[in-house]
Amino acid sequence: MIVLRYRKVCLIFMGNSSDIKNKTEAQRRIAALEEENAALKAALQSAEATNEAKSAFLSNMSHDIRTPMNAIMGMTSIGLSHIDEKPRVHDCLLKIQTASSHLMSLVNDVLDMSRIDSGRLTLNEEAFSLPDLVHDIFVIIRPQAAQKNQTLQLEIGQIYEENLIGDPLHLRQILVNIIGNAVKYTQAEGHIKVWFGQHLPETENLKSQSVWLDFYCQDNGMGMSPEFLEKIFVPFERVHNEATSQIEGTGLGMAIVKKIIDRMDGRIHVTSTPNAGSCFRVELPIMINQNARKPLSVPQGQVVLVAECNGERAAAITDCLKASGLRPLHIKSGMETVTLLTEAEYEDHMPCAVFIGQELSDMPVLELASHVRQLAGETIPILLVSGEDWAQIEFRAKRAGVDAFVPCPLFRTRLMDTLCGLLNKNQKEKDGGLLSNEDYSQYRVLLVEDNELNQEIAMELLSMTGVSVEVAGNGAQAVELFEASPEGYFDLIFMDVQMPVMNGYEATRRIRQLHRRDVQSIAIVAMTANAFVEDIRLSREAGMNEHVSKPVDFEHLQEIMKKYFSSTDRSEDAALSG
Repeated sequence: MIVLRYRKVCLIFMGNSSDIKNKTEAQRRIAALEEENAALKAALQSAEATNEAKSAFLSNMSHDIRTPMNAIMGMTSIGLSHIDEKPRVHDCLLKIQTASSHLMSLVNDVLDMSRIDSGRLTLNEEAFSLPDLVHDIFVIIRPQAAQKNQTLQLEIGQIYEENLIGDPLHLRQILVNIIGNAVKYTQAEGHIKVWFGQHLPETENLKSQSVWLDFYCQDNGMGMSPEFLEKIFVPFERVHNEATSQIEGTGLGMAIVKKIIDRMDGRIHVTSTPNAGSCFRVELPIMINQNARKPLSVPQGQVVLVAECNGERAAAITDCLKASGLRPLHIKSGMETVTLLTEAEYEDHMPCAVFIGQELSDMPVLELASHVRQLAGETIPILLVSGEDWAQIEFRAKRAGVDAFVPCPLFRTRLMDTLCGLLNKNQKEKDGGLLSNEDYSQYRVLLVEDNELNQEIAMELLSMTGVSVEVAGNGAQAVELFEASPEGYFDLIFMDVQMPVMNGYEATRRIRQLHRRDVQSIAIVAMTANAFVEDIRLSREAGMNEHVSKPVDFEHLQEIMKKYFSSTDRSEDAALSG
């Protein structure tokens, strides 16, 4: 009996243990399934949210693209309808150029986001001018602020270096995004303040090589909540409330801005208060262009008349003139200016130039300019210093006798370049400018391009320089045409990349492999819409010397021709062919 009882007890115990084990395993499986289901649900919700965000993005992007396209098409129509009015057509072309640049920046935004997501964002290093960068930004932003009757205030702090080396395209992208958002999210008749300055790096040995670009943009717009500030740099995120429901946007801008700033080793800080406004602060390290062109010489000790009622602007102008060895004479009224010039004409000691500001107490600016021109004659330059859109007043200003325009805010290099260009009429105004005095009629260019419209554009631009142009419709034709030509016949080849029959890379390789003496010396320049860094690398590997991105910049085109034509001696080429 004892044994039987023991077995019975044991059997009961074992039965209970098995039940517990099975129950525990079942619970574990249920928990795993619940966890898996939760993960799948979260993934589904995330995918749905992403799709919704991308759908909204595509819708908003369509609007953003259509806006500059509307400007391009509208200004084209206006220009065509006033084809005989040169100032009007010129103004339309400038606005088309600006809208086109903005459209290109939108396309780059989308591409940049894709490249950022894939970890392929690459920064370029090229020389650029800070004054030109600031000017370009405000050409884009100022019309948007004007439409809402907003006050757009631009101030310049301490600037150590104006000629820099960096990535101006991405830098402009950062600043246009931030300032554009301020305009967008600030009510009509609101106020936006933009400030630029520089500070030197703390490390002593970097002081001669780089500076920090400081920028802030402050507005009195609708502001942001603390909750949204935490996700302001998340892609596709936008403020959703009644006030923003009518404001178009992609939700990509600030995400791109943050990624680019991080890539540049910079910093961005945002503060905001709902219904009170926001402030964006950016700091970026920028290399100094040590090889920047030095200013043209000016007649040392000569008097320059400055007619300006605004004290800060007058001080900025006089400081620039003094630093260049000139003697500024500041006058606050139009009548005083006329009186002084009358006496100077009588005593034969006229100033070498006259600056006229937009703020005078007693006389309209253009009326004063007309008086100055009558008294000073045709040889003394008159420069108008203004924050207005030059295109709107250029015709009237030139008719009044104004020679040149200096935009505000003032930068020393821009002001002095303009003045020196007038005082030194036999010198080029600036490096890299139009090469109208260059004679390239002795040179011959091979243009390889399959698109007929692009052929027309490129041939027109090239013909403006005087060069002879021959065209090949694809890479195979280019190889045949080059091989059939005498040695030294072509001086430069502009090569498209994506073409039927044979692409530009293969055509370049085959030209470089030909058994003739000029195949290694001739410059082959990629002229293509493939504008990324890896595209440039591929063109280099194929044997190309330079890379020109479409849309083609005329000044860049001229710089390339000057570079390679200056090193080409046609007499040597003739000897080769002989």
